[in-house]
Amino acid sequence: MFDSLTESLGGIFRKLAGRGHLSEKNIQEGLKEVRMALLQADVSFKVVKDFIDRVSVKAVGEEVIKSVRPADQIVWIVHQELTALMGPVDHAIPPAGKTPTIIMMAGLQGSGKTTTTAKLGQYLRKKGRKPMLIAADMIRPAAVEQLKTLGAQNSLPVYWEATGRPVKICERGIAKAVEQGLDAVVLDTQGRLHVDREMMDELKEVREKLKPPQIYHVVDAMTGQDAVKSAAEFNAQLELDGVIMTKLDGDARGGAALSVKAVTGKPIKFVGLGEKIDALDEFHPERMASRILGMGDVISLVEKAKENVDQDKARKLQEKIRKDELTIADFYEQLQQMKKMGPLKQLMKLLPGQLGQMADEVDEDELKYAEAIIQSMTKQERENPELLNASRRQRIARGSGRPVHEVNSLVKQYVEARKMIRVMKKQGGFGGLFKP
Repeated sequence: MFDSLTESLGGIFRKLAGRGHLSEKNIQEGLKEVRMALLQADVSFKVVKDFIDRVSVKAVGEEVIKSVRPADQIVWIVHQELTALMGPVDHAIPPAGKTPTIIMMAGLQGSGKTTTTAKLGQYLRKKGRKPMLIAADMIRPAAVEQLKTLGAQNSLPVYWEATGRPVKICERGIAKAVEQGLDAVVLDTQGRLHVDREMMDELKEVREKLKPPQIYHVVDAMTGQDAVKSAAEFNAQLELDGVIMTKLDGDARGGAALSVKAVTGKPIKFVGLGEKIDALDEFHPERMASRILGMGDVISLVEKAKENVDQDKARKLQEKIRKDELTIADFYEQLQQMKKMGPLKQLMKLLPGQLGQMADEVDEDELKYAEAIIQSMTKQERENPELLNASRRQRIARGSGRPVHEVNSLVKQYVEARKMIRVMKKQGGFGGLFKP
């Protein structure tokens, strides 16, 4: 996401940093290029104009011009303004008391509304809530079946009826949730291919009868400014509490994410970053601003690690590294832990600077090949890689369907890693990992 914008802004700021002294003139020249970069990223024209005006007022002050690293201060100002443009955001979905908290999902067909309904149910469950999904999209024939399937695959209860009026289905679903002692319901309401009066009347009826404390509009980031217009129309009719933006990982420009809050006044609360049921993240404007400016998002990376990595296994690995007992079996275990955190490219993009920029060079298939090679080894070979003579390596290559040179390369990487750990151990590296 934001790849083209990140690349453009990075070039602009490097150019500013290369100047020995910044004057008001070359600051304005730089901001003119920032304006063009934002417009090319499909950010709304009015949003861009207001944004540049605010940055300009702060950036041309005497304090900035006379500072030691003025270019760095301009980056900091842009970061502040990007954060303000997209925020603030409150992710809380407070309990409603004795009755379940009602969350109404609204959106056009194709936005990912039904899938996002299931993802939000999973998110609530991870937060300790007891959600039920209600299938009330009676227009799209496959919507009810899709939600039933997603619910069954992920052990999320789903209330559905073969036919009926959406508002009545929702009422009966909520009654069922109360009966089962559940504390949240997520309503998958009707969508259309475009905004029309019939759809809005149905959605207004659901809102007026059920009075949901949370109404979210689901939009597809890949549709750019059409997503922003759609959010504005839904907000005018339903008074939204927030926006959920799907397919943000597939949007290289990012204009919709930068425009929606300024145009609608409603924040992006969550973003969809993949197909898996867990691929719904809280939207943090300050972290997204850092990613746009190529600073990475290490906080989100740490959160993903805490959520997915087995801490006991991590401690055992640390102990093995300390004792210089690392094996190929340990490397395989780390591959499995990483897979839980999501695609490697997405994880790499959370890293700052050049490491994040290298994400597109990562070949996900190489990890699959490494996994296949290790799976073709015996338990003894994984624990004792010194057993891997030429004949064993040929057998492993045949078993994994990979050439012998890839088996040799993997073993070589393991040997080099062991050597590096020993060197770091002697030097007291890894932040004191090897200290008593």
